[in-house]
Amino acid sequence: MPTNIFPDRDKFLERPAKEALLKQKGLVIWFTGLSASGKSTLAFALERKLYSEGFLTQVLDGDKIRNGLNNNLGFTADDRNENIRRIAEVGRLFSDCGVVALSAFISPTQAIRRMARSIIGEANFFEIFVSTPLSICEERDPKGLYKKARQGVIQNFTGISAPYEAPQNASLVVDTTQYTVEEATQKIYTAVIKKIRASE
Repeated sequence: MPTNIFPDRDKFLERPAKEALLKQKGLVIWFTGLSASGKSTLAFALERKLYSEGFLTQVLDGDKIRNGLNNNLGFTADDRNENIRRIAEVGRLFSDCGVVALSAFISPTQAIRRMARSIIGEANFFEIFVSTPLSICEERDPKGLYKKARQGVIQNFTGISAPYEAPQNASLVVDTTQYTVEEATQKIYTAVIKKIRASE
């Protein structure tokens, strides 16, 4: 933790003023699940739906973040922890500005998701478990990652050579084998819209 840093909070423009400007409430919607479960697909679909209704959003997903902000991190346990820590800090900044951040990351352990929740804040964190079964995720395998993991080319791959701990108390559970993208998006929208819409 850095020392000798003293934020001048008297100069900060408070969150309610920013939310009033945007006419919405900030929130971090955290999608967790296996690779190819449908996290990013749902995040982008939800973004389009919210945008069509005038809400300002930002999707944060693995490819985007690891090609930019976190391009110096690998996939060791420590690096994965730091990856999620940074993402959570960015999500908090967005929600503090009244923006809805849609974060789509495997975030495989209970501990790593608790850390994200604690950074973002309980009131600003909505966890969605995309519970698509491993067999379906492997069948999809759009990037060929499961195949490489089975061949031993990729080490520490979640669901194959590294564990995934399913959330015990997710705000919402969505299995993409049970819904179309449109149906799942509507299900999520219905669950979050009251948290996003400004008070009348």
